[in-house]
Amino acid sequence: METSAARPPYRLDPAGGCPHAVNARLLADGAVAPVELPGGIEGMAVLGHGAMKEFLQHPEVAKDARHFAALREGRIGPGWPMLTFATVRGMTTADGDDHRRLRSLVGRAFTPRRVAELRPRIEELTVLLLDDLARAADAGAGVADLRRHFALPLPMGVISELLGVDVEFRDRLHHLSNQVVATDIPPERAIAANRELVAILGQIAAAKAAHPADDLTSALITARDEGGDRLSDQELIGTLVLMIVAGHETTLNLVTNAVRALCAHRDQLDLVRAGRADWADVVEETLRWDAPVSYFPFRYPVRDLTVDGTRIPAGTPVLAGYSAAGRDPAAHGPDADRFDVTRPARADAVRHLSFGHGAHYCLGAPLARLEAGIALERLFTRFPGLELAAAEADLPPHSGFVGNSVRTLPVRLTPTAPPPPSRSGRTARPWPPRGHGRRTADGP
Repeated sequence: METSAARPPYRLDPAGGCPHAVNARLLADGAVAPVELPGGIEGMAVLGHGAMKEFLQHPEVAKDARHFAALREGRIGPGWPMLTFATVRGMTTADGDDHRRLRSLVGRAFTPRRVAELRPRIEELTVLLLDDLARAADAGAGVADLRRHFALPLPMGVISELLGVDVEFRDRLHHLSNQVVATDIPPERAIAANRELVAILGQIAAAKAAHPADDLTSALITARDEGGDRLSDQELIGTLVLMIVAGHETTLNLVTNAVRALCAHRDQLDLVRAGRADWADVVEETLRWDAPVSYFPFRYPVRDLTVDGTRIPAGTPVLAGYSAAGRDPAAHGPDADRFDVTRPARADAVRHLSFGHGAHYCLGAPLARLEAGIALERLFTRFPGLELAAAEADLPPHSGFVGNSVRTLPVRLTPTAPPPPSRSGRTARPWPPRGHGRRTADGP
């Protein structure tokens, strides 16, 4: 039986918060739910695992904002907090041949060989940042913000090195990317953040055009200049925006959420130490149980569609509810809300969807998994008794309903073991440099 959005839309809180209680209530009424986006814009959220797989790979679902009815009709102003998600030019808003062209170009940086070659550098940065975390704890009576001193600078450093972004820009780029993904930002700040982000990335691109180097930004510019991939100026900047934002925010939340989960479930940490599970299992269970992205914007049906019995009108902005799908009992069983690193390997039909599904599956997923696995193994080896220094209920939630994590993660460290040597023997370069960018991980 087909239903429409007869039930009143659920107003997503622009300030965010833990999504799981809301997800459970919405899922109890169906796999697809009407929602109200900032500014009173009507949308839908696909929450059920099976419904999401169907929707994400449906041939009549598009990413290009020309299909966004409210935007096309002029009902969305320039300061709408989610406008960048809809209008940035890049893989996340391209369809068909344009999407395949952009994905092929960027995918050259994420081949299995290229990702594997990054392991020594990730290990070096991890060792360095654990030292930094220990120093911060020494200065803070044994307590340090793990998100600020460890979970943030690791992926930000890696993606910045891939793109060739100098250290001087990284702290500001994180702040601006955090503004871009926030859903509670006022219009004037949204406009200013987007303008500054584009300006900084334009400055970086201009420098690389004048002095090419062995990095992805230079490669993207070369492809544009040679005309082989016809990468426009807007596509270049849009691709850099995507790489900076997605290249560190997701892994930042993944590492943060995994540490929270293990500290709250010490028995699961013991299973890893006993060899009954490994760190890759921790990463996958965290991705399922507490997805780093909760509601990802946007997809648009190009005609009225019925998904799991619910009609989604053409032109509706649809959110992919990854945090809800990860705990959908229909896919993951009656214990779907339990964190279990020994959860039996699932068939592809019910594998978690936290990196997406279909043509837009996250290109950076192998890198995020590698970074998180190394980070967690080294962290809990160096600080085996690490524990949260605040109650879970007291941790400030991520700003907005797109990302799913907390803004700070104070931890208490135990006496440290000697840091393991880096494989290459080289000294890792710190990021951020000491004395720079040490206010908060997500604040101004």
